[in-house]
Amino acid sequence: MTTTLPQTAEPRPRFTAKQGWALAVLVLPVLLISIDMTVLGFAVPFLSEDLSPTSSQLLWIVDVYGFVLADLLVTMGSLGDRFGRRKLLVIGSAAFAAASVLAAYAPTAETLILARALLGVAGATLMPTTLGLMRNLFTDGRQRKFAIAIWASGFSAGAAAGPIVGGWLLEHFWWGSVFLMAAPVSLAVMVAAPLLLPESKDPNPGPLDLLSVAMSFLAMFPFVYGVKTVAEHGVSLAALVAIGFGVAMAVLFVRRQRSLEHPLLDLRLFGIRRFSASLATNFTIVFAMISSLFLLTQYLQLVLGFSPMQAGLLLLPEMSISVVAGLFAVRLSERIGMARTIVGGLVFVICGFSAMAFVGVHEGALVVVGASTLIGAGAGLAQTVTNDAILAAAPADRAGSASAISETAYELGGAMGVALLGSLATGIYRSELGDAPDAASETLGEAVHVAKTLPAEAGDALLETARTAFTDGVRITSVVAAGLVLIATIAVGRALRTKR
Repeated sequence: MTTTLPQTAEPRPRFTAKQGWALAVLVLPVLLISIDMTVLGFAVPFLSEDLSPTSSQLLWIVDVYGFVLADLLVTMGSLGDRFGRRKLLVIGSAAFAAASVLAAYAPTAETLILARALLGVAGATLMPTTLGLMRNLFTDGRQRKFAIAIWASGFSAGAAAGPIVGGWLLEHFWWGSVFLMAAPVSLAVMVAAPLLLPESKDPNPGPLDLLSVAMSFLAMFPFVYGVKTVAEHGVSLAALVAIGFGVAMAVLFVRRQRSLEHPLLDLRLFGIRRFSASLATNFTIVFAMISSLFLLTQYLQLVLGFSPMQAGLLLLPEMSISVVAGLFAVRLSERIGMARTIVGGLVFVICGFSAMAFVGVHEGALVVVGASTLIGAGAGLAQTVTNDAILAAAPADRAGSASAISETAYELGGAMGVALLGSLATGIYRSELGDAPDAASETLGEAVHVAKTLPAEAGDALLETARTAFTDGVRITSVVAAGLVLIATIAVGRALRTKR
């Protein structure tokens, strides 16, 4: 039987002035990370022309940030629990500013991959500390739910502002400027956090298990390397060995966590149905959304011919409606219940990805706007409720670890979405290009560059073939994403139908 909250809506919870200012500081890192994730897609055509990365390097540039961040989130959450969440937030902000400058002036694709990896290390300190501090700042359930809605809207607001600001920067400056704009936000967090945020940590944290940290790395990166190798070169013995090794290390990692008195990853939290169902929901939504954004930004610019600013404006409704839906979700969940709000949001997401399968080579902007708006509305509804459920399920002294697991699902979902669905799209693109020049078969950006060097007729033919291949990749991955979210909707609906 589905558990629903009382039908009578209570007044919106009020924050004290101190809580309000503290919440503003906690939203800044969220804005920082969401802007950094969304602007990169718009910069891909420019950095592709300047740095000439291979298709594999381009995927690493996009998602190495997410993989490093996801792999370190649990570790950083544990460090925050042990040494102080506010302290870690300040250190991480300084590191993020430095890595942003390195990325902005990267002279080669390899340097940019390194800079993005360092951004992932720094970003891993920001997310679990913000949610962990929020769990201790807002002890009242309704206050916390509304605070999380505002915090989550920071993701959507940053994602909405990123394309607009990034588009303007790309039209007036070089591609590195989209990374450089993160530096002042990081500096603001460094200054404001010690003044406005109280320190919090676990009074009895236990030792940090460095072997578990190493095992988590050895589980993720060989697996990702194997997937990318299969996408670029086909199935090989080396790729299969890497994937198998990653899976084996993941199994050993889980077994070790079960045997430790103070595990790096608290597996007991996964026994809470509401926690695990909410986690799976967040992972699936982000898995589909980030890979879609990676492809759509290129589709709008390189297939349909929009400028970065115009492409950003076309995706603005998705991000804007997500902010509104997130704030509305608080009141809606009180009226119809958590389960119905989550499932309803996922249905919107499914409809959006299904509609995305109808984009065309010569037209499709209106389809993108309508479909992405449905996706944004559904994600805003579902994720606001799931974030609160995840935090509410965890004890206060484990807030950092719980929030780290939550953010790991976010970042791992986004990185895996780009790696798997992005690799699928790349495979479709390369298979349809056939005997095109090698450089053109690497990325659509390279195909545009190669076409400019060919005679007019040959260049136009190459562009038409490349744009058709890329659009086919967008269509097929959208259908796959819709199917994955449908499976998640059925599973989550069943998991939340009864209360344990």
